[in-house]
Amino acid sequence: MATKLRPLDDNIIVKPHEAEEKTAGGIVLPDSAKEKPLRGEVVAVGPGRTLRSGKRLEPSVKKGDVVMFGKYSGSDVKLDGVEHKILREAEILAIIE
Repeated sequence: MATKLRPLDDNIIVKPHEAEEKTAGGIVLPDSAKEKPLRGEVVAVGPGRTLRSGKRLEPSVKKGDVVMFGKYSGSDVKLDGVEHKILREAEILAIIE
């Protein structure tokens, strides 16, 4: 059975892309030397942050967007054996087009 998560408020679930296995010069990196991935694909988006007026501020990202985030942003979770990150919308730095 697949686990389903529905993010609340301005939380976003991102599946990070795999870390680079080679340098630009072609050197193969061991697991311990790989950089944490800084980009990933949005797999679920919450309904948005609630403003003081009671209205919801719609998120600026949508499912399927490829985004960049900070190296140590969010919380790491494992869903059905696959690593994901739960981030607040403010932790997303950019949408890659």
